[in-house]
Amino acid sequence: MASVSASRLSLFHQCRLKFYFRYVLGLASPKSPALQVGSSDHAVLKEWNKARWRGEILSLRQLHDLYTESWAAEQAEHPVNWEEDNEDEEKKVGWRLLETYFREGPIKPDEKPEAVEVSVEADLFHHGLPNLIGIIDLVRPGGVVVDFKTSGKAPDPFTVLHLHEVQISAYGVLYEASTGKSASGFELHHLIKTKNPKLVVTSLPPMTDVQEKKLFHVMESYVEGVQRRDWVPSPSFLCGSCEHYATCRAWC
Repeated sequence: MASVSASRLSLFHQCRLKFYFRYVLGLASPKSPALQVGSSDHAVLKEWNKARWRGEILSLRQLHDLYTESWAAEQAEHPVNWEEDNEDEEKKVGWRLLETYFREGPIKPDEKPEAVEVSVEADLFHHGLPNLIGIIDLVRPGGVVVDFKTSGKAPDPFTVLHLHEVQISAYGVLYEASTGKSASGFELHHLIKTKNPKLVVTSLPPMTDVQEKKLFHVMESYVEGVQRRDWVPSPSFLCGSCEHYATCRAWC
Protein backbone atom coordinates (compact mmCIF):
# COMPACT_ATOMS: atom_id res chain seq x y z
CA MET A 1 0.00 0.00 0.00
CA ALA A 2 1.47 3.32 -1.09
CA SER A 3 -0.20 5.69 1.37
CA VAL A 4 -2.76 6.08 4.13
CA SER A 5 -4.68 9.00 5.65
CA ALA A 6 -5.89 9.73 9.16
CA SER A 7 -9.50 9.19 8.06
CA ARG A 8 -8.70 5.72 6.73
CA LEU A 9 -6.82 4.83 9.89
CA SER A 10 -9.70 5.99 12.08
CA LEU A 11 -12.35 4.13 10.07
CA PHE A 12 -10.29 0.93 9.96
CA HIS A 13 -9.99 0.85 13.73
CA GLN A 14 -13.62 1.93 14.20
CA CYS A 15 -14.97 -0.93 12.05
CA ARG A 16 -12.87 -2.99 9.67
CA LEU A 17 -15.89 -4.28 7.77
CA LYS A 18 -17.14 -0.74 7.13
CA PHE A 19 -13.62 0.12 5.91
CA TYR A 20 -13.83 -2.87 3.54
CA PHE A 21 -17.20 -1.78 2.16
CA ARG A 22 -16.06 1.81 1.62
CA TYR A 23 -12.45 1.58 0.51
CA VAL A 24 -12.02 -1.95 -0.89
CA LEU A 25 -15.38 -2.64 -2.51
CA GLY A 26 -16.05 1.06 -3.11
CA LEU A 27 -19.73 0.73 -2.22
CA ALA A 28 -21.60 3.96 -2.81
CA SER A 29 -23.39 5.45 0.17
CA PRO A 30 -26.17 8.04 0.14
CA LYS A 31 -25.21 11.53 1.16
CA SER A 32 -26.83 12.58 4.44
CA PRO A 33 -28.30 16.02 5.19
CA ALA A 34 -25.65 16.41 7.91
CA LEU A 35 -22.88 15.84 5.37
CA GLN A 36 -24.50 18.34 2.98
CA VAL A 37 -24.43 20.98 5.72
CA GLY A 38 -20.87 20.13 6.76
CA SER A 39 -19.51 20.11 3.20
CA SER A 40 -21.16 23.42 2.32
CA ASP A 41 -19.94 25.12 5.49
CA HIS A 42 -16.43 23.75 4.99
CA ALA A 43 -16.35 25.11 1.43
CA VAL A 44 -17.24 28.61 2.66
CA LEU A 45 -14.63 28.50 5.43
CA LYS A 46 -12.06 27.42 2.86
CA GLU A 47 -12.81 30.41 0.63
CA TRP A 48 -12.87 32.76 3.64
CA ASN A 49 -9.44 31.54 4.71
CA LYS A 50 -8.07 31.83 1.17
CA ALA A 51 -9.37 35.40 0.91
CA ARG A 52 -7.61 36.36 4.16
CA TRP A 53 -4.41 34.74 2.85
CA ARG A 54 -4.68 37.08 -0.16
CA GLY A 55 -5.26 40.02 2.17
CA GLU A 56 -8.95 40.37 1.30
CA ILE A 57 -11.81 40.85 3.76
CA LEU A 58 -15.12 39.33 2.62
CA SER A 59 -18.40 40.91 3.69
CA LEU A 60 -21.17 38.84 5.28
CA ARG A 61 -23.15 39.27 2.06
CA GLN A 62 -20.28 37.86 -0.01
CA LEU A 63 -19.95 34.95 2.41
CA HIS A 64 -23.70 34.24 2.14
CA ASP A 65 -23.43 34.25 -1.65
CA LEU A 66 -20.54 31.78 -1.39
CA TYR A 67 -22.67 29.59 0.86
CA THR A 68 -25.56 29.60 -1.61
CA GLU A 69 -23.20 28.64 -4.44
CA SER A 70 -21.51 25.94 -2.36
CA TRP A 71 -24.83 24.43 -1.33
CA ALA A 72 -25.98 24.20 -4.95
CA ALA A 73 -22.65 22.75 -6.10
CA GLU A 74 -22.59 20.11 -3.36
CA GLN A 75 -26.19 19.14 -4.07
CA ALA A 76 -25.52 18.89 -7.81
CA GLU A 77 -22.46 16.68 -7.37
CA HIS A 78 -23.84 14.44 -4.60
CA PRO A 79 -27.65 14.79 -4.32
CA VAL A 80 -29.35 14.21 -0.98
CA ASN A 81 -32.67 12.39 -0.73
CA TRP A 82 -34.74 14.99 1.11
CA GLU A 83 -37.88 12.85 1.48
CA GLU A 84 -37.72 12.84 5.28
CA ASP A 85 -35.88 16.11 5.76
CA ASN A 86 -36.58 19.72 4.92
CA GLU A 87 -33.87 21.04 2.62
CA ASP A 88 -34.74 24.69 3.22
CA GLU A 89 -34.51 24.22 6.99
CA GLU A 90 -31.21 22.34 6.78
CA LYS A 91 -29.84 25.07 4.51
CA LYS A 92 -30.80 27.70 7.09
CA VAL A 93 -29.11 25.67 9.83
CA GLY A 94 -25.87 25.58 7.83
CA TRP A 95 -25.87 29.34 7.36
CA ARG A 96 -26.68 30.01 11.02
CA LEU A 97 -23.65 27.92 11.95
CA LEU A 98 -21.45 30.08 9.75
CA GLU A 99 -22.95 33.30 11.09
CA THR A 100 -22.16 32.11 14.61
CA TYR A 101 -18.62 31.24 13.60
CA PHE A 102 -17.89 34.58 11.95
CA ARG A 103 -19.40 36.43 14.92
CA GLU A 104 -17.81 34.44 17.74
CA GLY A 105 -14.77 32.74 16.23
CA PRO A 106 -11.23 33.43 17.46
CA ILE A 107 -9.89 34.37 14.01
CA LYS A 108 -9.91 38.07 13.16
CA PRO A 109 -10.90 39.11 9.61
CA ASP A 110 -7.42 40.51 8.96
CA GLU A 111 -5.45 37.55 10.34
CA LYS A 112 -3.34 36.12 7.51
CA PRO A 113 -3.01 32.32 7.54
CA GLU A 114 0.27 30.51 7.04
CA ALA A 115 -1.49 27.92 4.86
CA VAL A 116 -4.99 26.97 3.69
CA GLU A 117 -6.23 23.55 2.50
CA VAL A 118 -2.74 22.19 1.93
CA SER A 119 -2.26 18.63 0.66
CA VAL A 120 0.72 17.18 2.50
CA GLU A 121 2.60 13.88 2.41
CA ALA A 122 5.12 12.40 4.84
CA ASP A 123 7.53 9.67 3.70
CA LEU A 124 7.66 7.14 6.55
CA PHE A 125 9.65 4.46 4.71
CA HIS A 126 12.41 4.57 7.34
CA HIS A 127 9.78 3.59 9.91
CA GLY A 128 8.66 0.66 7.77
CA LEU A 129 5.33 2.38 7.16
CA PRO A 130 3.39 3.62 4.12
CA ASN A 131 3.38 7.31 3.30
CA LEU A 132 1.02 9.39 5.41
CA ILE A 133 -1.15 11.83 3.45
CA GLY A 134 -3.69 14.45 4.44
CA ILE A 135 -5.18 17.88 3.85
CA ILE A 136 -4.67 20.48 6.57
CA ASP A 137 -7.64 22.87 6.74
CA LEU A 138 -5.76 25.87 8.11
CA VAL A 139 -2.48 26.89 9.73
CA ARG A 140 -2.74 30.04 11.82
CA PRO A 141 0.23 32.36 12.45
CA GLY A 142 2.82 30.75 14.69
CA GLY A 143 2.21 27.25 13.37
CA VAL A 144 -1.15 26.45 14.98
CA VAL A 145 -2.92 23.75 12.96
CA VAL A 146 -6.73 24.12 12.78
CA ASP A 147 -9.37 21.57 11.82
CA PHE A 148 -13.03 22.51 11.25
CA LYS A 149 -15.83 20.17 12.28
CA THR A 150 -19.63 20.26 12.34
CA SER A 151 -21.43 18.22 14.98
CA GLY A 152 -24.84 17.66 16.48
CA LYS A 153 -23.51 18.06 20.02
CA ALA A 154 -20.64 19.73 21.80
CA PRO A 155 -17.45 17.68 22.24
CA ASP A 156 -16.74 16.21 25.66
CA PRO A 157 -13.68 18.09 26.98
CA PHE A 158 -12.51 14.92 28.76
CA THR A 159 -12.54 12.70 25.66
CA VAL A 160 -12.03 15.10 22.76
CA LEU A 161 -8.27 14.46 22.54
CA HIS A 162 -8.74 10.70 22.88
CA LEU A 163 -11.28 10.65 20.04
CA HIS A 164 -9.20 12.83 17.71
CA GLU A 165 -5.65 11.88 18.72
CA VAL A 166 -4.93 9.89 15.56
CA GLN A 167 -5.93 12.85 13.38
CA ILE A 168 -4.08 15.40 15.52
CA SER A 169 -0.92 13.29 15.57
CA ALA A 170 -1.15 12.74 11.82
CA TYR A 171 -1.35 16.50 11.28
CA GLY A 172 1.65 16.92 13.55
CA VAL A 173 3.70 14.49 11.48
CA LEU A 174 2.52 16.05 8.21
CA TYR A 175 3.25 19.60 9.37
CA GLU A 176 6.78 18.66 10.42
CA ALA A 177 7.37 16.82 7.15
CA SER A 178 6.38 19.88 5.12
CA THR A 179 8.03 22.62 7.21
CA GLY A 180 10.90 20.92 9.03
CA LYS A 181 9.57 22.12 12.39
CA SER A 182 6.95 21.08 14.91
CA ALA A 183 3.44 22.56 15.01
CA SER A 184 3.13 24.90 18.02
CA GLY A 185 -0.33 23.51 18.82
CA PHE A 186 -3.67 22.43 17.45
CA GLU A 187 -7.23 23.77 17.48
CA LEU A 188 -10.47 21.94 16.83
CA HIS A 189 -13.22 24.35 15.81
CA HIS A 190 -16.55 22.56 16.36
CA LEU A 191 -19.66 24.20 14.83
CA ILE A 192 -22.49 22.75 16.90
CA LYS A 193 -25.91 22.27 15.23
CA THR A 194 -28.07 22.87 18.30
CA LYS A 195 -31.31 24.91 18.32
CA ASN A 196 -29.16 27.94 19.06
CA PRO A 197 -25.94 27.23 17.11
CA LYS A 198 -22.72 27.58 19.03
CA LEU A 199 -19.00 27.33 18.52
CA VAL A 200 -16.63 25.28 20.67
CA VAL A 201 -12.89 25.81 20.19
CA THR A 202 -10.62 23.20 21.75
CA SER A 203 -6.95 24.14 22.02
CA LEU A 204 -4.46 21.29 22.24
CA PRO A 205 -0.71 21.34 22.92
CA PRO A 206 2.03 20.29 20.47
CA MET A 207 2.34 16.62 19.60
CA THR A 208 4.56 14.64 21.97
CA ASP A 209 7.01 11.85 21.12
CA VAL A 210 4.65 9.41 22.83
CA GLN A 211 1.75 10.49 20.62
CA GLU A 212 3.91 10.06 17.51
CA LYS A 213 4.88 6.53 18.60
CA LYS A 214 1.22 5.70 19.28
CA LEU A 215 0.31 6.89 15.77
CA PHE A 216 3.01 4.70 14.26
CA HIS A 217 1.69 1.68 16.21
CA VAL A 218 -1.81 2.43 14.91
CA MET A 219 -0.39 2.53 11.39
CA GLU A 220 1.43 -0.78 11.94
CA SER A 221 -1.82 -2.39 13.07
CA TYR A 222 -3.56 -0.99 10.00
CA VAL A 223 -0.92 -2.38 7.63
CA GLU A 224 -1.01 -5.82 9.24
CA GLY A 225 -4.80 -5.93 9.21
CA VAL A 226 -5.10 -4.91 5.56
CA GLN A 227 -2.46 -7.43 4.52
CA ARG A 228 -4.38 -10.17 6.38
CA ARG A 229 -7.65 -8.97 4.84
CA ASP A 230 -8.99 -8.73 8.37
CA TRP A 231 -12.47 -7.48 7.54
CA VAL A 232 -14.49 -8.06 10.72
CA PRO A 233 -17.42 -5.97 12.01
CA SER A 234 -17.25 -3.99 15.25
CA PRO A 235 -20.83 -3.73 16.55
CA SER A 236 -21.47 -0.55 18.55
CA PHE A 237 -24.05 2.19 19.11
CA LEU A 238 -22.78 3.73 15.85
CA CYS A 239 -24.31 0.89 13.81
CA GLY A 240 -27.78 2.45 13.87
CA SER A 241 -26.63 5.35 11.70
CA CYS A 242 -24.28 3.37 9.45
CA GLU A 243 -25.14 3.50 5.76
CA HIS A 244 -23.90 -0.09 5.36
CA TYR A 245 -26.00 -1.61 8.14
CA ALA A 246 -28.09 -3.86 5.90
CA THR A 247 -25.02 -5.03 3.97
CA CYS A 248 -23.24 -5.70 7.23
CA ARG A 249 -26.12 -7.84 8.55
CA ALA A 250 -25.96 -9.92 5.37
CA TRP A 251 -22.19 -10.33 5.61
CA CYS A 252 -20.77 -13.79 6.30
